[in-house]
Amino acid sequence: MGGEAKPAVRGLRSWAQRHLNAGFAAGFLLVLLTYLVVSQQFAVTAPNAVATKGSRIADKQVIGGAGDAEVDKKREQEWQPKTAAEEPDKKDTSGAVQTEESPKRDGTNAKSFETDRVVCNTDGPVSETCDLDGDVRVNGSALSVTFVPSSPSERREWRVRPYSRRTMTGVERVTVTRLGLSPQAPAAAAAPPPCAVTHDAPAVLFALGGLTGNYWHDFSDVLVPLFAASRRYGGEVLFLVSNIQPWWLGKYEAVVRRLSRYDAIDLDRDAQVRCFRHLTVGLRLHKELSIVPELAPGGHRLTMADFTAFLRETYALPRAAPASLAREPGRKPRLLLIHRAHYRRFENVPEIRKAAEAAGFEVTVASPRADAPLGETARAVNAHDVLLGVHGAGLTNAVFLPPGAVVIQVVPYGKLERMARTDFGEPVADMGLRYLEYSVAAEESTLLEMLGPEHPVIKDPEAVHRSGWDKVAEYYLGKQDVRIDVNRFAPTLARAIDHLRQR
Repeated sequence: MGGEAKPAVRGLRSWAQRHLNAGFAAGFLLVLLTYLVVSQQFAVTAPNAVATKGSRIADKQVIGGAGDAEVDKKREQEWQPKTAAEEPDKKDTSGAVQTEESPKRDGTNAKSFETDRVVCNTDGPVSETCDLDGDVRVNGSALSVTFVPSSPSERREWRVRPYSRRTMTGVERVTVTRLGLSPQAPAAAAAPPPCAVTHDAPAVLFALGGLTGNYWHDFSDVLVPLFAASRRYGGEVLFLVSNIQPWWLGKYEAVVRRLSRYDAIDLDRDAQVRCFRHLTVGLRLHKELSIVPELAPGGHRLTMADFTAFLRETYALPRAAPASLAREPGRKPRLLLIHRAHYRRFENVPEIRKAAEAAGFEVTVASPRADAPLGETARAVNAHDVLLGVHGAGLTNAVFLPPGAVVIQVVPYGKLERMARTDFGEPVADMGLRYLEYSVAAEESTLLEMLGPEHPVIKDPEAVHRSGWDKVAEYYLGKQDVRIDVNRFAPTLARAIDHLRQR
């Protein structure tokens, strides 16, 4: 009996084992199916999915073209500065306009860019500059710029003075570093600072200080090079300013605001790391108070005439041409005589005025005022057809004259013609103005009475030049006034009138 019971037990165990195996198989299939469904949903909705992030970047690069009004409006809204109410917990450490903030990132997730390059020129005759395209990170308070390459490269470092004159003392240099990227260990080779703010707009980094405060240098050293560097962006550019001078930005606010629709960032106080796709470090001075069209960046040809047209638009100046005596023979052209308050003054202004009126001009005598609003000065100058003055910063106001007007530069005694033509003669011609020059004779200089005819300053100006700039500046620029011989000056006034008659 016992023997008959054994087969029955074996049958029960065989049945249970078969059903248990089937259950395991069904369960495994159910778990696999559930996993596939859930992972599919997760891939679609994950906020940090690589595909979603990549497509967003591509969209920004593609939709920037003109003609897409909806996209342009959206971009404009994105660039509006956030108010304190919108970001109650965010502390601004820079005082700058906050634009668009991106998640922090490090070198392990640096993006590849269509253009990835660093071009630095630290051997130029006047200026030092760097142009960077790619992953660019600016640490303002450290005066450092880090470039994260997307392909293998060696580490390099440049020291760039962001003022337009590379020899200018008192202006700190910016360190530009291209990180090394090894094909064997790209992630470990680069350790860039993480981005606190990421900007879509490019930026120009430059310094104030230096010789700013002198009216001529304000234009020649900063405003003209800044126009050349940034005009191509149509206002969509940020200015990162080292050694910032609030009074300077206030004086030239209208010009700066037209070049950039964003508030300038005080670089030295900016504790945030700002990231850009394009950055220019430093301003390039093409030539004194002018622009060389072939040197304008980005293939956008610019001239000094473009700059003066930009100023006329900025200050809504009404006149784009001087008086035409050919069309209005009875009209008197207007001459503005700049009367300096100190050295290099005209000592016989009434006589000069009478001579100019005898030549056919309506004459205005004006003394430059440092505190005058620039718009007021611009409108006053633009109302005239001829600008007359001794070599000095006041002649910078030629930028506001209508094209075709005349500038008469009176060059002080002392072989200063070359400097005078470099500082004003060539720039005035580049503006589309007629340049006339009158060189003061020794008899017209107060130096003759002060030093006597046998003094080297009078007798041998070339020897004074050979002795160095200090003596040239001391005597010919700093101790000299002029008393114009109006009979000798009359032909110069006649040439100015003739020019206006031919228009």
